[in-house]
Amino acid sequence: MSPAFRAMDVEPRDKGILLEPFVHQVGGHSCVLRFNETTLCKPLVPREHQFYETLPAEMRKFTPQYKAVLIFVRFADEFGASGNIETKEQGVVSVSFEEDEDRNLCLIAHPLKGDHGTVDSVDNSDCEPKSKLLRWTNKKHHVLETDKTSKDWVRQHRKEEKAKSHKLEEEFEWLKKSEVLYYSVEKKGNVSSQLKHYNPWSMKCHQQQLQRMKENAKHRNQYKFILLENLTSRYEVPCVLDLKMGTRQHGDDASEEKAANQIRKCQQSTSAVIGVRVCGMQVYQAGSGQLMFMNKYHGRKLSVQGFKEALFQFFHNGRYLRRELLGPVLRKLTELKGVLERQESYRFYSSSLLIIYDGKERPEVALDSDAEDLEDLSEESADESAGAYAYKPIGTSSVDVRMIDFAHTTCRLYGEDSVVHEGQDAGYIFGLQSLIDIVTEISEESGE
Repeated sequence: MSPAFRAMDVEPRDKGILLEPFVHQVGGHSCVLRFNETTLCKPLVPREHQFYETLPAEMRKFTPQYKAVLIFVRFADEFGASGNIETKEQGVVSVSFEEDEDRNLCLIAHPLKGDHGTVDSVDNSDCEPKSKLLRWTNKKHHVLETDKTSKDWVRQHRKEEKAKSHKLEEEFEWLKKSEVLYYSVEKKGNVSSQLKHYNPWSMKCHQQQLQRMKENAKHRNQYKFILLENLTSRYEVPCVLDLKMGTRQHGDDASEEKAANQIRKCQQSTSAVIGVRVCGMQVYQAGSGQLMFMNKYHGRKLSVQGFKEALFQFFHNGRYLRRELLGPVLRKLTELKGVLERQESYRFYSSSLLIIYDGKERPEVALDSDAEDLEDLSEESADESAGAYAYKPIGTSSVDVRMIDFAHTTCRLYGEDSVVHEGQDAGYIFGLQSLIDIVTEISEESGE
């Protein structure tokens, strides 16, 4: 059995699952899509798929979990009886390019058919339009638009959605040109709900994926995607830092031109000096109510001091440094370094490291407060009376550290590689140690 976890019990679906953009993607060039609240999917690269199927057990806590879906097989016998028989586990889905009745482009996931993980030809001509597709959530399955809905309301709703879509497209045209930008979020209402449409990098990747599939639609309309854990799902306002790790980024199979290009990028960035560079960032600044985005182009331009300042900015909420996060980050980085030092032959070329925490802080409470007061005290009330009492956060802030992107990973266990490396991935480990040193400096300079 593959190292899949949390197999999801899924009812039979003939119409497929509508895939949405993953709005917290801050780096990379491969489009990551939202399958459901806790699951993402991305285009299957054989080498990355092989990595997730065979990775060492002690590394699993430092990678997204490779997920499985249990697909019920519908049967009908000769006497007219029908039902569901045994299920099969799949960590891969088939994704097709579709247009809805309004000619909006969308991506639809279907379970793989056939044996041995192959994709059978699927006729998608009867695929329901985007507005009627079913999607899986943690709650009961629901139809986005039911037959009982008023046709007039549907027509008006579509006009409003189309107007919003055109406005967003115009905004993204200039957003995508900015390497660092700030987006003001209204302080009233749910901050997390307002994050949905304003990550320019994720939308750029999504649009590029749609364009590639549209161009190939006449020749191919079936793509394999793997299912992976959504690392941001447990955070209300995810702050995400994507770091490109290692002193070398090109794989052993890279062409001379590709290798030269990757070597140049490393030499012109902090990758060559400290073995790590910023590939993308999303951070919520509570002080100003703004979201700050930084893309990989800006990350490449940073000096070592600039890298340190960017790291400081990632852990700063606009009012103060989130010092309570630094200790857990250091412990996880140190543990990961120990794990990688025990891995023989692995090379994680072009892999990234994600650091994630919640920009929505837990409320602070007075040290001498009663239990009932602790439940009712809000973050705002704590701020108003901070001069009269000593306050501490409720619970422990969580922070996550995970390795991602393994399309160019190599190991002697794979067998078919022409180049076999021995010993540790010194470049990646060097980057981890640099990161540990810089986070330690930030911690010490901040007085922790």
